[in-house]
Amino acid sequence: MRKSSAKEKSLSIVGAGRLAHALATNLTSIGWRVSSIVVGRGGQRTRAARKLADDVGAAVELLAEPGRPSELVWICVPDNAIADVAFVLAGREDWRGRTVFHSSGALTSDELKRLRAKGATVASVHPGMTFVLQSRTSMRGVPFGIEGDAAALRLAREIIEDFGGTAVKIPKNKKALYHTFDMFASPMLVALMAALEGVGRAAGIPEKDLRAMAGPLLRQTLENYLARGSKAAFTGPLVRGDHAVVRRHMRALQGLPLAREAYVALARVALEELPGKNRGAVRRALEREAAGYTQERGPSIRRSPRRPSRSA
Repeated sequence: MRKSSAKEKSLSIVGAGRLAHALATNLTSIGWRVSSIVVGRGGQRTRAARKLADDVGAAVELLAEPGRPSELVWICVPDNAIADVAFVLAGREDWRGRTVFHSSGALTSDELKRLRAKGATVASVHPGMTFVLQSRTSMRGVPFGIEGDAAALRLAREIIEDFGGTAVKIPKNKKALYHTFDMFASPMLVALMAALEGVGRAAGIPEKDLRAMAGPLLRQTLENYLARGSKAAFTGPLVRGDHAVVRRHMRALQGLPLAREAYVALARVALEELPGKNRGAVRRALEREAAGYTQERGPSIRRSPRRPSRSA
């Protein structure tokens, strides 16, 4: 990352969670001064804000009280709180000539419309990165999805460039799909790992060995994908067209219904999107086993038709 070539700029961060901490520490490293950490009332939130403020040399402010103006305000709160925070901020100080970001991947800059109406330029600026507890996350080289007013996007691009990252402009009506893309890249991938662990335990692999056994395969698969793309990284029985192995897998998974459903869903994606031999035979084997399993579970429970009321 590089220091901003402009004079030291000031910003306030609303929130004190994992994302707020990562942004505060990383923005400080490229020459921004965090003037304040802004939070609502609440013991836990205030304690977290004080800790973060101490880390970056900032003051703690309460959301409902007038604050010290800064050039940029970056809102890092849960999606369902962004509009409410913007409403409160809009009423507490002058916003002409200032910029406000929020960091939601799914919501647009219109969540900040009250601040826009007060003279601020606004944008959604979402880092394509995962933030977990007890981990200091670097923004070096991180891609950001951005959307909003032209002036706000110019500032966002300057910051992202100083991080050494990439700014990708997302159409306003595609924000939910963009965030779904990120969901598949991280949380859904972890959910797949949870299914993998369940299959491993059922296979008799000791708990302590699960990650050690999966690690080399996972790392090489991700390296292959990142270097060559999904088609070149795809291997296994679906590529070979080995429908007999697919049937064995499906039958072995009968005691693990969630993992079985994930297997079927991902195999269907593979049959549509990725290379493989004997597609027809593999598809028939997969669908027959899936249908047979549904039948073995018994007929679905049907509600009896409602009787007309006596008053009708």
